[in-house]
Amino acid sequence: MLLFHTTDVIMTHLIQSTVPVLASLDIDETIAFYTKRLGFIEALRMDEYAIVSRDGAEIHFWLCSDRHIAENTSCYVRVADTDRLFQDFSARGLALRPPVVRPWGMKELYVIDTHGNLLKFGERA
Repeated sequence: MLLFHTTDVIMTHLIQSTVPVLASLDIDETIAFYTKRLGFIEALRMDEYAIVSRDGAEIHFWLCSDRHIAENTSCYVRVADTDRLFQDFSARGLALRPPVVRPWGMKELYVIDTHGNLLKFGERA
């Protein structure tokens, strides 16, 4: 967005990031999965809400009693190196398929968390 000052043109980015908010059937299980298996850090834990972060990215979770919601939810996370993430996640005990190049020009790695949320980690192929 361009904001005009009397003599200068100033470039300002009003939207700084997006943060997915995913369903969690159990906040403690969610935090355990994301910290132990995906290398995130616990940033907030409450009875009905949680936040994890890694490398400057955040994912939020809300407590939900309907597994169907989580199993039909996904988020896309842009990353620098899907192969390195694959190695990291595998070393943490996840059994995953290696990243694949998709027809839309992205190399993607897929993770389904303990409650059914699909995380797509992608980089330009």
